[in-house]
Amino acid sequence: MKITKYLLIITLTFNLSVYADINTDFENWKKDFKKIALNNNISEKTFDKVMSNTKFLPDVIKYDRYQPEFYEDTFTYIKKRSSNRKIKEGLKLYKKEKSVIETVEKDFQVEKELLLALMGIETNFGKYLGKMDIVSSLATLSFDKRRSEFFTKELIILLRLVDNKIIDKEILYGSWA
Repeated sequence: MKITKYLLIITLTFNLSVYADINTDFENWKKDFKKIALNNNISEKTFDKVMSNTKFLPDVIKYDRYQPEFYEDTFTYIKKRSSNRKIKEGLKLYKKEKSVIETVEKDFQVEKELLLALMGIETNFGKYLGKMDIVSSLATLSFDKRRSEFFTKELIILLRLVDNKIIDKEILYGSWA
């Protein structure tokens, strides 16, 4: 019993130490990222307002590493995420929002079928928007080395949208990415 207790204490101490190191590294990364943001014409006021409460989210790294797209074959992936009901919902949404969807298709060159499929998979056509802090998610992925360059650009774009008052930082909740 004593050995189990000591092993538990050692394990917890090690995990807390690693977590503390990651948080310290993340806070240092935020200081470096601030320079990048300011060099990309993000105002210091916006940076401080948006980034002040960002946190390293270890689950985001886990989700990034184990996306079903990486380990499920295409048939399984599609079968799990599509149904006749979803197709009907997509068609219903298209009929209701045809002009908006066609404008998006034309202006952003995203095929309406792909747009609707992604909306169905990612948000169930707007019924599920997610509850995670998008800024912390993007910051975590930018801090992570695997796709840092891509997510750094995404985070800069998001900061620019807030800086230009196109997006309210208070609504930035969604799925992990």
